[in-house]
Amino acid sequence: MESLSLSNQFLIAMPNMADPLFARALVYLCEHGEQGAMGLIVNKPSGVALAQLFDQIDLALDKSETGSHPVYFGGPVQPDRGFVLHSPTGNWQSSLQITDQIALTTSKDILVAVSEDKGPGQFIVTLGYSGWQSGQLESEIAANGWLTVDADPAIIFARPPEERYDCAMALLGFDPSLLSGDIGHA
Repeated sequence: MESLSLSNQFLIAMPNMADPLFARALVYLCEHGEQGAMGLIVNKPSGVALAQLFDQIDLALDKSETGSHPVYFGGPVQPDRGFVLHSPTGNWQSSLQITDQIALTTSKDILVAVSEDKGPGQFIVTLGYSGWQSGQLESEIAANGWLTVDADPAIIFARPPEERYDCAMALLGFDPSLLSGDIGHA
């Protein structure tokens, strides 16, 4: 049986999400299949600015506006590793093409390009990612842990992080305050 892939979808944490790491989290799913799922939390700034991260990896970041961009907490897996979600996709050493317009790159060449103002037009950098083993995400969705909706890149790249969760909720077309944490009860 062909399973439905949730790649290029937003996972929106339900209001009753017990795990504090994922409370009010908006996750962009990069990969989803029989092996499990992988995504990035796109609405939780880590408190580190791009300029600080670039300084740590010995890259100069001349554009002060870019340097003040936040680095995001992408999830609890490999929090010491950087992930760049970007558009357009470009041609980088280690990229996963998610859609025609969005890719996830983990190689340093994209950061070098950003430092030289030759990077992708739109991007966010996260430290770490969110991962689910085979069947785990489906179980969490079935247990009322997450809502899913087709991702809108403008929410990731053009909205301030504090607005992204509510903007993704608005894509569902109903008032999230009406959501119940109880399965089967309205």
